[in-house]
Amino acid sequence: MSSAVEDRGASIRVTRLTAIPAGRKGYVKLETSEGITGWGEINNMVTPVACALAESMAEIVVGENPTRVEHLWQRMFRSHRNLRNGGLMVHTISAIDMALWDITGKLYGVPVYRLLGGPCRDKVWMYPSPKAKKISPGGARYHAGSPAEVQQILDRIRDTRQEVGADGAVMFDAHSMLPPPLVRQLGSYLKSDDLLFFEEGWVPGNIDVMRRVREAVPTPLATGERDRTIWEVREILEAQVIDILQPDCGHGGGITQMKKVAALAEAHHVPIAPHCTMSYLGLTASLHVAASVPFFLIHEGYTHQMAEGVARKTWTMDDDGFVNLPEGPGLGVEMDETLAREVGEQDDRQFHWPDNRLIDGSVADY
Repeated sequence: MSSAVEDRGASIRVTRLTAIPAGRKGYVKLETSEGITGWGEINNMVTPVACALAESMAEIVVGENPTRVEHLWQRMFRSHRNLRNGGLMVHTISAIDMALWDITGKLYGVPVYRLLGGPCRDKVWMYPSPKAKKISPGGARYHAGSPAEVQQILDRIRDTRQEVGADGAVMFDAHSMLPPPLVRQLGSYLKSDDLLFFEEGWVPGNIDVMRRVREAVPTPLATGERDRTIWEVREILEAQVIDILQPDCGHGGGITQMKKVAALAEAHHVPIAPHCTMSYLGLTASLHVAASVPFFLIHEGYTHQMAEGVARKTWTMDDDGFVNLPEGPGLGVEMDETLAREVGEQDDRQFHWPDNRLIDGSVADY
């Protein structure tokens, strides 16, 4: 006696890909033959260019089964050897990948974290919150490494410690803008427990500089937001120059790659503390991964990245900075496409190239 088992994912196909510029963010919408729509977010790119690239990739995904997420990721990533692993390409693939996972979760009626192995935790610790805050040295400016400048940074760290208390977390993000000599000076005044982590104390890509910073700074070191895919992250982990990895779901290849990066970090005994400056759509996608991995520390996330109502989430933060797991099938985010398009027409929300010139007329790295 045999019984037929219906595969709900066998016949569904992507019918349309639309990219929506929404100021400094972009949204990718995938429509399907089953009437299910998936959404993803393009972050920190020249939005019109990234959206044009996304729509050109309709050639790859339209007509395909959206539940073949890994297969489609590989097709997109390996489609053009001159674009592979570049920031524009990977950020765009990240958005399409989120939309594919959103469709798959909605098709099967489960949150995406169920498809990633189920939750490893009941809630996710996030910052900024009353008990966890991150500070930085400010925007691009000339750093002289004077006693006054070093003291100013130390005062900000210690003031923030007072705000969150002895049981809270303080993070310092150097944004790769502090010269290595200043990082060395600052490190000589820090104690190992002053910070949960010291972030991006170097320009990504130079392992030797990372080693020198590791020797000079006693606090845990973190990086990863600009290290895309498992192939870039592997070198950092094998060099043993960081204590905490900060993958970004919108920068590093979407949910598909973030899950792999987290597993690679786990194999090197390095927890993840995901970086995220996306709106509620991309942030929620990242939270699904954070919920599903065992070796996790804390998650970044902000409330001011997009106009209110464009992306509506299903999670909330408690007084201690913990958020509940996203609810609903797929990513669990409702998108207002009309409002997103209206935001895209607002002059004050358009992408503009940053002016990173210093006081002496030279150019800062960040």
